[in-house]
Amino acid sequence: MEKFKKIISSKKFTMTLSLVGLYLLATGISLALFTYFKKDSSTTTSTTDKTRSRINVDAPKTEACPINGMKYTNAEKEIWSKRRPITAMIENHADSRPASGLSKADVVYEAVAEGGITRFLGVFYCGVSAEEVQIAPVRSARIYFIDYASEYGDKPIFMHVGGANNFSGSGDTAKDVRALETLESLGWRVPKGNDFDTTYDSGFPVFWRNYERLDHTVATEHTMMASLDAAFAEAEKRGFAAKDENGDAWDENFVSWKFNDDKAQTPTAATISFAFWDNKPDYNVEWKYDSANNQYLRFNGGKEFVDLTTKKQLTSKNVVILFAKERGPVDRNLHMFYTTTGTGNAIVFQNGVAIKGTWSKKTRMDRTKFLDESGKEISFVRGTIWIEVVPSGNEVSYQ
Repeated sequence: MEKFKKIISSKKFTMTLSLVGLYLLATGISLALFTYFKKDSSTTTSTTDKTRSRINVDAPKTEACPINGMKYTNAEKEIWSKRRPITAMIENHADSRPASGLSKADVVYEAVAEGGITRFLGVFYCGVSAEEVQIAPVRSARIYFIDYASEYGDKPIFMHVGGANNFSGSGDTAKDVRALETLESLGWRVPKGNDFDTTYDSGFPVFWRNYERLDHTVATEHTMMASLDAAFAEAEKRGFAAKDENGDAWDENFVSWKFNDDKAQTPTAATISFAFWDNKPDYNVEWKYDSANNQYLRFNGGKEFVDLTTKKQLTSKNVVILFAKERGPVDRNLHMFYTTTGTGNAIVFQNGVAIKGTWSKKTRMDRTKFLDESGKEISFVRGTIWIEVVPSGNEVSYQ
């Protein structure tokens, strides 16, 4: 007994007991926090999940998406009508392929980010209503993508990981390509604003890194994922649901394109091919017409371009070539600049044929319009619209 008393009164025993106590306390706090955040996370998506459990995607598709005209069920419209569009930067570096979730975008823009390497801006609204969608890899913003995102109503959700900026006042980034400063000037980049940036005020459960997304090791910059359901839930918390805190709807000033039903014709443009930069074959694009489904199949760098989530090749009902004036690199960070306003030439591929025409966009916030050679606005076939921002003067072959 005396020996036991000596043990429990010893300094070593007291220290050990203290460490055990700290461990138990830390474990308890961790479990409490985990339970709290888990409960909080499930709460933010419970309404959507309950609604989705009643969705029959085989029900009559009577509701047209205002973004691309595609028809959906009334149950899906009930979900998207409570939200505003998400616009998200998704990379296309050859080492990051295949991308995740891009097949669920209503509209996709593609342009060079730097060095001939292209990047995407996905517009997600109607196509992500029936299921939870995760996208990857999310990357940094470029100013011309902000110009296109600005077309989607009042303060769309803009998701990215940093962007071109004048870091520490160094002057390394040319003034006219500073994406983050532009976001500030638009009023998007404020605490809890519609700018969702991992380097600013957004983290888990909206964003997280997944180093095992692909079946091989990749650089850290290719690993950022995002949950669109979590982003929609966070947007609602911030006052950016379908209506803002003042009751103003996101689409009060939104201008929709015109849409038509499928009207397949004898194909005269069954294969479309072009390069963004001649010395970057990994980013050369081909679209091949699938007459059975009246759509185009995407190939990138000579390979089928698939979605990692669905394992299916990406398709589009409409492929738009938007010829834009290219300038750059404009600084030592190799940033490029593409003119998004004014007018330029365009080719719209749909129904297996090519429609030559022009594009016009008055200001950053205005909608890009596509006109045929007679000056009439081109109607898109209901479904995905893929806009390829190609440097003016580049050759686009089709037959």
